[in-house]
Formats: sequence, structure tokens, C-alpha cells
Amino acid sequence: MSNKVRVAIIGVGNCASSLIQGVEFYRNAQPDEFVPGLMHVNLGGYHISDIEFSAAFDIDKEKVGYDLGEAIWRGQNNTVKFAEVGKLGVPVHRGMTHDGLGKYLSEVIQKAPGPTADIVKILKDTRTDVVVNYLPVGSEMATKWYAEQILEAGCAMVNCMPVFIGREQYWRERFEERGLPIIGDDIKSQVGSTIIHRVLTRLFQERGVKLEHTYQLNFGGNTDFLNMLERERLVSKKISKTNSVLSQMQHEVAAEDVHIGPSDYVPWLKDRKWAHIRMEGRSFGDVPLLVDMKLEVHDSPNSAGIVIDAVRCCKLGLDRGLGGALEGPSSYFMKSPPFQVSDERAHELTALFIDGRVGAKCISDPEAPIKGEPRTPALTSDSAVELDGVAVNSEA
Repeated sequence: MSNKVRVAIIGVGNCASSLIQGVEFYRNAQPDEFVPGLMHVNLGGYHISDIEFSAAFDIDKEKVGYDLGEAIWRGQNNTVKFAEVGKLGVPVHRGMTHDGLGKYLSEVIQKAPGPTADIVKILKDTRTDVVVNYLPVGSEMATKWYAEQILEAGCAMVNCMPVFIGREQYWRERFEERGLPIIGDDIKSQVGSTIIHRVLTRLFQERGVKLEHTYQLNFGGNTDFLNMLERERLVSKKISKTNSVLSQMQHEVAAEDVHIGPSDYVPWLKDRKWAHIRMEGRSFGDVPLLVDMKLEVHDSPNSAGIVIDAVRCCKLGLDRGLGGALEGPSSYFMKSPPFQVSDERAHELTALFIDGRVGAKCISDPEAPIKGEPRTPALTSDSAVELDGVAVNSEA
């Protein structure tokens, strides 16, 4: 059992940049130190510094073939720089495209030449524990293709995108059969528009206010928002955000009275996101009550700490021999988990999971075993000597 968490990244964009910077920024944090955005500096025995980046995949000509520590500053990446990152000794390999490059992204990103790298072999050779999916919104086929590679390689998965893998029974059972954990789907930010909207919706519910109309409008200047100008790619994103908010209500609201989703692309905002939330309801005496608010955040760092916790929870799942969706962590870290619970309950279940007091199915089957058979990584015969020498595809 390794005392490190070896993490591969699919999609070397702004979110990957913030994740890598965050690991470097907090590398020397003290175990009892308060770190914004993390549950623990030391989570279940794994310090932030125990995270090692093992592999990376992208299709952008500006990133493929470069060291991961360099690639996070290249191409269309425009997030805030808050840490110095040197070379990591990890090449960015040519990934699979499928539907990962939409109409608007294809206008600013040129695909790297050459064939797709052998994803399974690279994951095995680098002894990767957890794969983080950062593909663009709408990459349905590409995400499912990568999920197959992850299963074949014997890795856990953190699905940060609104393509439903961890939520769906078919994929949960596939991961469970292999004894591999998955946390998904669609990452929640530390304090983002969805979590604020959820909390306010829950507050309305608990304080007896009947919510009648609501909207959440988001716009920003990164390639995520550029990509989402293609409305056809937004279907799962809107479902994910809308269900996450409405799950906190006990009464129904007509579909025409709820609008939640990305709205527009404003290039000069770069990686900043502005969100406008409006909620109209009825309080005591049938008197109108209105909440109208604006949130401004740097988009990518806002979720990086959540992913740092998620990959360490996945590693705990691997150590404990747990397969399938980790229901507690998924409900806390993700907008579209297999089962929606209140954020307070999700936090409690995640803390219990970290402490080893509940297992993977702590919501659907609280009596399920807390531990299974620990994973034996599937390694190639030459893995031990090839860790630092996995070559970039010569044509990439």
C-alpha cells in the first residue's frame, strides 16, 4: 500500500492549473493549520504533500509534449497565478478527442498531431491511483471512453464534469465489480453559485418560505464559458445544477419558474465568474419575500481544494478495498451524486468516511461493509524502472 496519492489529469486547463498550484502552495502546511477550502491538511493519513502527479492528457497542440508544470501556463489557460510551479517530470500525452472539442473551442485550440497515446499502459506504468476528469462540458463520448480506460487500468476516478458516471447505476456497478472507487459527478466549488443557491433554497424550506420563482445566471471569461456558448453542450450541465438546487426543496416548482445555468462569455473577465441569483417567494401572511444577490469568484481555484480532498478520499477507498460510488464524499463534493442529501448531512457522512466509520454505500445501504479487499495495482513488468521514463508519443 503506497503512502502517496498518485494522480493523473485528463484536461490540462485552468482547473488543473489551480489544482497543481494548490498542492504546491500548501505543501508545507502544518497538520493542525486551517487551510481554506480543505476538510483537513492531513486527511485520513494523507497530507496534501502526499499528492503526486503521475500523468496528464490533453489534445491542445500548445500543451501536448510539454512538461505538466509548463503546460498549465500555456494555451488558453488564464487563471490566477498564486504559486510557483517548476517542472514536474510529467509529460502531457496526446489524449482522445471524440466530442471533447466543440464548435467554439475549435476556433481557439488546434489539435496536436499524432495518434492517441496508450492511456491504459501509461496509467499502469506510472502507478496512478486516481484519475481526475477535467474534460470540457458536453464531452459525453470522451468521458465515457476515458471511464473505460480508467477501469481497464485499475484506477479510481474523480469525475469533475457533468457527464453522469458516478450517478448512474450502470457505471457504479462497473466500478464496484472492479473494486474501484469513484466520486462523481460535477464538482461543487468551495463557495460557488450552486452551493449558495442550495443553501438559500434549504433556508427558505426550513424557515417556511414558499419559493415561487428563481434564477441563477453565470458568466465568465475562461474557455469553459466559451465552450458553453454552444447550447447543445449544456444539457447535462443545466440538469446537474438545477437538480442540485431543487433537491433541497420539499414542494415542487414548475419548470418555467426555475432557470439555472451558464449564460454568457465575457473575455475580459478571464477566469473570474460572476453569478446573479434571484429568489422570489411567499412568507407569513402570503407576503412577498425577495433575495437578489451577486457572487464574484475566481472560478478555477474555487474548486481546487475540493478536488484535493476528493482524490485523497478515493485513495482511502482504494486502501480499504471499496468499489463503486463513495456516496458520502460524492454527496459533499459533487453537484450530481448518486443520492442527494443536505449539505450538513453530506459533510457529516464524509467526515465519518474519512474516519473509517462508514463505507462506500453509507446512504443507500448503511449496513454495507466498511472495508473490502485492498486493491493490488495492476503493473507491467517494467513499471518500476519506467516511472520517470514514460515517453511522449513521438508523433504528438
